[in-house]
Amino acid sequence: MRLVLASTSPSRRELLQRLNYPFIAVPPIADETPLPDEQPVQLVQRLAEAKATSLRQQFPDALIIGSDQVAVVQGEILGKPATHERAVAQLQRMSGQTVEFVNGLVLYHAATGRCHKDVVTFAVTFRSLQPDQIERYLLQERPYHCAGSFKSEQLGIALCAAMHGEDPTALIGLPLIRLVTLLDLEGVTIP
Repeated sequence: MRLVLASTSPSRRELLQRLNYPFIAVPPIADETPLPDEQPVQLVQRLAEAKATSLRQQFPDALIIGSDQVAVVQGEILGKPATHERAVAQLQRMSGQTVEFVNGLVLYHAATGRCHKDVVTFAVTFRSLQPDQIERYLLQERPYHCAGSFKSEQLGIALCAAMHGEDPTALIGLPLIRLVTLLDLEGVTIP
């Protein structure tokens, strides 16, 4: 079965490579703008599905993986900052707080139209961050394409006081434990 990752994220590609199953990564066509009053779970589910289904014409016989992530602090959704200034503001907002990283995951079978959906969360309690720590982290890591300006797989781990969750790959942006279950539903057994 052909497997397609609807993503431009290097982190998601690296995670999916861990499963040792051949795949290709293709940029999806999806407007990631939140809808008015859209809640985090609905937002990531909608975007993960939009990413996966955007490639159905191009790959009509494939299993297509869509994923999206947001960070949520005290009910406020933090997406990708895109700029240094927004990243500083996000990390200041997350300082000393417990932040929930919410991941939408979709496995779409283009030939049958079956769409398996899930949401996986992972929480991080951040240390109290000083302005110079934030600045050094951002200058070294440049996480401007990451939800909440946070990359746990590298220097970002130093910003954490604690982590809470069942699947650490969810924090990086592609919950592999749940993905393996969804792939099994479509007859793809890993390993």
